[in-house]
Formats: sequence, structure tokens, C-alpha cells
Amino acid sequence: MMKKMFKKLNNAKGFTLVELLAVIVILGIIVAIAVPAIGNIIDNSREDATLAERDMIIQAGKLAYAAGEFEASITVKELVDDGYLEDDDSITKLYDKKVTYSSGTFTTDVPIPGS
Repeated sequence: MMKKMFKKLNNAKGFTLVELLAVIVILGIIVAIAVPAIGNIIDNSREDATLAERDMIIQAGKLAYAAGEFEASITVKELVDDGYLEDDDSITKLYDKKVTYSSGTFTTDVPIPGS
């Protein structure tokens, strides 16, 4: 009878506590590495989106200037009202910003990320 019980215990399938703890430690290390990396990716994508918005606003200003809409500067709100920019939440918060033309150069006062 005892032989049968020992035989059944020795044939048990599954993982030991040590194996499960090793897996948990490895997963913890992976998470510790991945979370900051994902955070950096999110921050970089926000910065890239803001830079793309700046470029889009300057391009809209160039189109408006070429069409004779302004001589020295124009606000983002005016660009939206005149149809050079589409209105959305990210543009609405920039209504007071301007595109300025001076000496052949277009600039904007939309802030650059990180500055």
C-alpha cells in the first residue's frame, strides 16, 4: 500500500514552488524593463505630435500668405476660420498662437516640446 502511494506521489505532474517563483521573478524583471521603455515611447510620440502640429500650422500659414490672407501675421483661429486648418481639440487650444512672416521666413509661437 505504501509503495503505491509513493509511486503516485513521484509520478505527480505539475510545477514545483521553486519553478513557479522563478517564473514570477523573470516576469517581474521583464515588467521592470518594459514599463519605463513604454513610458518613453509615449512621451516621444506626444513630442512628435506637437512638432507635426507646428509644421502643419506653418504650412497653413504659408498657404494663407500665398493666397493674400495676411501680410505680417495671422492667428491659428483665423487660419481655422479661413479654412486653412481643420478644427479639433489640439488646434483649439492654440487659437491665440500666431504664424508670422518676416524677411522670407515663416515662424510660429507654438511652443516646442521640452523647451
